[in-house]
Amino acid sequence: MHTITQTVKSTSICFLVSLIVILTSWLIPAYAAEAEVFTAADALSYMRASQARMSPDGAWIAYTVSVPRKTDEKPGGAYGELYLVSVKTGDIRPFITGEVNVSGVQFSSDGSMLAFLMQRGKDAKRQVWIIPAHGGEAVQVTHSKTAVSTFRWHPDGKSIAYVATIPKTKHEKELDEKGYGFIFFEENLKHRNLYHIGVDLDGGTHEAEQLTEGVTVWNFEFSPDGTMLAAAVSPENLIDHRYMFQKIYLLDLESKELTQLTDNPGKLGSFAFSPDSERLVYCAASERKDHAVSQVYVIDAGGGTPRNLTEPDFAGHVSWARWKDKKTILYFAGEGAWNTLSTVSAKGGERKVILHSKKTGVIFYTPSYTDDFKHFAFIGTAPDVPGDVYYWKRGAKKMTRLTTLNPWIADRRLGKQEIIRYPARDKLEIEGILVYPVDYRDGERYPLIVCVHGGPESHYTNRWLTGYFNSAQVLAGRGYAVFYPNYRASTGYGVEFALEGYEDAAGKEFDDVADGIEYLIERGIADPERVGLGGGSYGGFAAAWFASYYTKLVRAVCMFVGISDLISKRSTTDIPYEELYVHSGTKLEKTWKKSLERSPIYWAHQSETAVLILGGTADTRVHPSQSLEFYRRLKMNDHPAVRYVKYPGEGHGNRKQPGRIDVLYRQLQWYDWYVYDKQLLEGPMPPLDISGYYGLELDEQEEQE
Repeated sequence: MHTITQTVKSTSICFLVSLIVILTSWLIPAYAAEAEVFTAADALSYMRASQARMSPDGAWIAYTVSVPRKTDEKPGGAYGELYLVSVKTGDIRPFITGEVNVSGVQFSSDGSMLAFLMQRGKDAKRQVWIIPAHGGEAVQVTHSKTAVSTFRWHPDGKSIAYVATIPKTKHEKELDEKGYGFIFFEENLKHRNLYHIGVDLDGGTHEAEQLTEGVTVWNFEFSPDGTMLAAAVSPENLIDHRYMFQKIYLLDLESKELTQLTDNPGKLGSFAFSPDSERLVYCAASERKDHAVSQVYVIDAGGGTPRNLTEPDFAGHVSWARWKDKKTILYFAGEGAWNTLSTVSAKGGERKVILHSKKTGVIFYTPSYTDDFKHFAFIGTAPDVPGDVYYWKRGAKKMTRLTTLNPWIADRRLGKQEIIRYPARDKLEIEGILVYPVDYRDGERYPLIVCVHGGPESHYTNRWLTGYFNSAQVLAGRGYAVFYPNYRASTGYGVEFALEGYEDAAGKEFDDVADGIEYLIERGIADPERVGLGGGSYGGFAAAWFASYYTKLVRAVCMFVGISDLISKRSTTDIPYEELYVHSGTKLEKTWKKSLERSPIYWAHQSETAVLILGGTADTRVHPSQSLEFYRRLKMNDHPAVRYVKYPGEGHGNRKQPGRIDVLYRQLQWYDWYVYDKQLLEGPMPPLDISGYYGLELDEQEEQE
């Protein structure tokens, strides 16, 4: 069992060193010095804080750290380690470290205990564990037959409620074993139920009490008086129901009666009881076609009409809300390239911005704070900070950085990052982030890579923009300018801006991206003969669109889990109602022609762009057939430079390190080949086997064997 006294393993340091040594076999081109710029090896090795929770007394912050696996380790996602840091001294205590995956950290109400989710053992399911906040042995609390997805402490600290899916019956297991475990698509679904269980630090077992039946629970919160639960409920356990059909219900813990409270017409976000348990604050879409959570509402726990507290024409999106006190709401919003934290009266009125990331220089996320509203814990990021723990005392002008998980980044030369604005063809101002190449010289043109976000209900903030895909600082170190546009339909600019994409896929939204490319060419930054573009999901849709419709603008694209056919996409995605209600707006039968003409396959025959297609074989969001269709249409039109790489078992994005490593190096290879070096489309494509780039190249004897 891991304890507080366990020595922190040197996993992360060893991983960093080994990757740097291994990856020297692939030299960065002569236009950048490998030892000084941020490399692909660096992008695969940095750690980041992923969750921060403030102790009730404001003295400690519990946080988790995401640690990438080594190249030669068993395939899997990053490890998740648990630490505590002192707000006063900055001292760090390792709690659960090594080959573990800790998430969902929560203090008990008195601060004496920490609870968290962890899967321990080869065939174990993710369960709730607890450990004393002063250190000691971790104890497993739940013994669910299926994985626990989320949990909350009861206010009295003596019990925990959690959500888990109903397990298979004995009969169903027997059918599986005999080969009769057939899949009845979207039928015979197992609900996600709420359960309640006592907490025993001595490891004693308690029997969990089932609280719900016949509905699926996605999230929940206790009332401060401990008598009720507010739960986000949908009729079925389908991802589409999670997106579009969640309503808030109240569950009386004594009678087990479940009563619907809200009738929000679209997407539902966070929610919380007031300190006196009499009201709830919640975040939700403004209407059904609003493609993202955008507003903050208050409703009486006894029912009634909710009050929208969001200012009219608010040029941002509210995504999280809690209570400052029983009269005041605290909410978090994305506003353009920045994030804000504001307070507003529960009766409505003008908000007060209490923290703005533009002033702090840190893109912070939703906070954890003490009941007296004095001490705040955040995960924060910046153009040169992947993710660290920050502390803020209310009223202070600056946030205090308590961790520096990647001190070596200070020794790297990074490309300058700035917010830019440019006019679209209809004169509307569009915002984006531009990362300059390292050693940028004014007046000199550079190859440009455009990175298009997915969703489109998402947006870029002025944060760390380097990951395994669309890796800003790796590209900047290789001599590229890198552009991240917040095109129309992005969040963070208000509902009206977001709705510009409604019933208009690949319309104004991708025209905005094209206008951004033209703008950077006009400014003399981008070389018009050396432009590449990459994106995942909806960004992958953009990549396919630019490889076909806008093919004259880009030499090469990387399409990752992307869309190519709007007609077949509707019938193969796991969120068909979300697509209908907040994107297309009209049933397919009435939009055949437009859907076809807004599909990259319709324009594939005219492509003059090198196309790299990447995606997982188990993607349910954007079915792999979308990649195959685009590949086939290009190949059947004798396209000379198209490649399709499948990642076995991966879904909508790569979770395991082999697929992440390959995506990073393969897209760099593709851009270097066709954009930087301007290899002819009709010439040979880059080598297929790039395993040597990440240290897995066989020697001559091994190859013969």
